[in-house]
Amino acid sequence: MAGDLQDNQGRGDTVSALPRIHPEGRKFGLAALGLSLIFAWFAWETLAWPMAFLSLGFFAFFRDPERVVPQDDRFIISPSDGRVLKIEEVAPPRELVVDDGSGTEGLANVPVTRVSIHLSLFDVHVNRTPIAGMVRRLIYIPGKFLNADLDKASEDNERQHILIERSDGLKVGFTQIAGIVARRIVSFAKPGDTLGVGQRVGMIRFGSRVDIYLPAGTGSYVMVGQKVVAGETVIAAVGSQPLLEGVTQ
Repeated sequence: MAGDLQDNQGRGDTVSALPRIHPEGRKFGLAALGLSLIFAWFAWETLAWPMAFLSLGFFAFFRDPERVVPQDDRFIISPSDGRVLKIEEVAPPRELVVDDGSGTEGLANVPVTRVSIHLSLFDVHVNRTPIAGMVRRLIYIPGKFLNADLDKASEDNERQHILIERSDGLKVGFTQIAGIVARRIVSFAKPGDTLGVGQRVGMIRFGSRVDIYLPAGTGSYVMVGQKVVAGETVIAAVGSQPLLEGVTQ
């Protein structure tokens, strides 16, 4: 019916639809479920029930719901579900700045606003593009598995930098960062791919952090402690410096 809320592919009612399970997680959930059934067959209930709950946990962790993506070229959308951990002025990562030999310039080496988003085990872990554009850089860096809440996690932990360039030349970089539990960063895209805003670009398995670097002259629309949703929450509007202070309660 007219006025019904639909997902970003124009299908159905997003409120009543059950979230899909991402293929990355189906193998874990089905393996745990299979072991649960085997244990149940042999009446090993002390093992069957824990494996059954574990399978439900895997299916819940790897849920991949559709999102209603704002369609406004001014908006920069959250690349991740989670809670805003920090908002600070920093220099962008060196890997997104230096000449990589591709002939495409990286981010300018000037301080920008970085919004850090922490993902708990209960958040959706599929990451999405904050703007529409071409993947100019995708750089994986091995590293440690420190607590993702720590400042040095942005520089010491295993991570993957992604740089997206819009058709008008606007560039936005963001970084997927592994944490204590997270042990694998999965990419769904590669350099040269053209992606729509809010399109799935990768995921981090089992708890993590995502940093997004806003363009120079652009401030954050969110506050520390705020819950954000990948593909839906507006992180910033290009060139806008909103006067937001404090943290959410």
